Amino acid sequence: MAGKSSIEWTEATWNPVTGCNKVSQGCKHCYAERMAKRLSAMGNPRYANVFSVTLHHDLVDLPYKWKKPRKVFVNSMSDLFHEEVPLDFIQKVFKTMNETPHNTYQILTKRSKRLSELAEFLNWTPNIWIGTSVENEDVSYRINDLRKVPAQIRFLSLEPLIGPLNFLDLKDIHWVIVGGESGPGSRPMEAEWVRTIRDQCEEQRIAFFFKQWGGVQKHRFGRVLDNKTYDEYPNLSCLI
Repeated sequence: MAGKSSIEWTEATWNPVTGCNKVSQGCKHCYAERMAKRLSAMGNPRYANVFSVTLHHDLVDLPYKWKKPRKVFVNSMSDLFHEEVPLDFIQKVFKTMNETPHNTYQILTKRSKRLSELAEFLNWTPNIWIGTSVENEDVSYRINDLRKVPAQIRFLSLEPLIGPLNFLDLKDIHWVIVGGESGPGSRPMEAEWVRTIRDQCEEQRIAFFFKQWGGVQKHRFGRVLDNKTYDEYPNLSCLI
């Protein structure tokens, strides 16, 4: 339930919660759901409930064992702010993150409203980065919810990008990740959508990370945009 990650913008994953359900069009071809079904079929006891929300209490303390600093994607197989995850459990996860400051924790949620409602009950130490997913204009309201969270780093994951985002207000946002959908049934992403977002990030001086073009075989298309690989991260020195 934890280990090295092939996700380009992180180094490891930690899943004290597994399972989720679809809330918007970006969830249509959820990679985590596909993986959960595969792991369940293989007899992995963590996925006995397949993709139903499951709390793994025994994994909450796992990061205390990690001595080497790392970037950690929290709940790559779920959503920490899912309605079925109680506040007290979220607070336990935050306590672990608060007490292991050598790690950088990257949390990503589509449930931005619940995030904004619970934010005041959580301890946002500088090593906790919080992001929301925005796949098209229909869910751009999530950015305003994210802005309400008192985290040092707030970021957007515009993945899978399935529509243009021409008028992004990036005030109080520190990092933008863009990626096309991958895997079976993946929907195409227009190059101009990506360029427009990159240009907006440059104009507003926001770190831009281009993750992938996507596709059924994403390795065939890579992650180069206009002859350049974009691997930018937030400039932490400017926030101190």
